[in-house]
Amino acid sequence: MKTFKMLSLLLSYPQAEWVNELDLIEEVLDEEMGQNGKAKQQLADLLHSLRTESLLEVEQNYVATFDRNPSHSLHLFEHIHGESRDRGMAMVNLIEEYRKHGLDMDADELPDYVPLFLEYLSQLPAQDACNMLGETIDVMALIGRKLKGNNSPYHTVFDVLEGMSPVEASELPDVPIREMEETIIQFGPSNDGTDPLMVPKAQNAVVRMPQSRKAAAVQTN
Repeated sequence: MKTFKMLSLLLSYPQAEWVNELDLIEEVLDEEMGQNGKAKQQLADLLHSLRTESLLEVEQNYVATFDRNPSHSLHLFEHIHGESRDRGMAMVNLIEEYRKHGLDMDADELPDYVPLFLEYLSQLPAQDACNMLGETIDVMALIGRKLKGNNSPYHTVFDVLEGMSPVEASELPDVPIREMEETIIQFGPSNDGTDPLMVPKAQNAVVRMPQSRKAAAVQTN
């Protein structure tokens, strides 16, 4: 379903090549109205801000929203497991799920990164994608509530996802999220002695803020 691809773009770090194609994004949303409901109308505030602000302003807003506020983290398992070992094992399982369907991961992001997850859903049959969305909707709704509470138009993406889910979201308790520029997840041996590494010959998976995002972050100071 292309709608998931469009939502993935809207939650990704702003880049001119897609920010300048918002009309095409709206066309796709219109085409799949039977599956995404009123997605185009729900996203109106976010699309308006992307159209009317300069690219630098959009970049700065994105950094302030997602990089400077850990409660808005776009990493699903942080909101469930925090920095516990359970998060690492959940990510290993998600990587295997991606590989089954031939999705190549970008080494710059962890597997529970919401735009990557939505990209994966876009490659599945519509019913399978919605069912898998339903398995994560509690966390998606939690992120959306936090964004809405801080008056961020990005909450509208999560409103759309809630509307597309075959099940209603249940409220989750907050899990402490560590504020760090780098997130390091340890992948040590499990109880049976196996070592499910994300990266061959490596003990850690490290995600650093891309240089382009660092530049935008500097401008916000």
